Amino acid sequence: MLVKVKRLDAGAVIPKYAKPGDAGMDLYAVTQSFDKHGNYVYGTGLAIEIPEGYVGLLFPRSSISKTAHSLRNAVGVIDSGYRGEIMMKYDINTRNLPVYTVGDRIAQIIILPYPQIEFEEVGELSDSERGSGGFGSTGTN
Repeated sequence: MLVKVKRLDAGAVIPKYAKPGDAGMDLYAVTQSFDKHGNYVYGTGLAIEIPEGYVGLLFPRSSISKTAHSLRNAVGVIDSGYRGEIMMKYDINTRNLPVYTVGDRIAQIIILPYPQIEFEEVGELSDSERGSGGFGSTGTN
């Protein structure tokens, strides 16, 4: 699938797969700043044109587990109509150290198709083995 990408910054790196078989393509930081809530904001210097019927999902890299940080919205969602810069926000940890620096790989993007859903209101739902159990009800703890 061909996806159009526009560099908004001369230093922006076009996303690519690091290894054969990878699902996500690496995104790199070209800017680092703070928002009004004190989050680290990393800009990629890229805007993309995701085809209609597809969504871009932004995930933190697995190396984030070596830090006290997390991606503020857990998974970023880029809708097909968005044409602005791809950015990530990470929280500030107790040591107030930056998550990444400019030039680092900061996240991964996966572009997937999605179905158009319509909801049908009903009075009853079918039975299932799980039923209405939630929040760990299928585990043993």
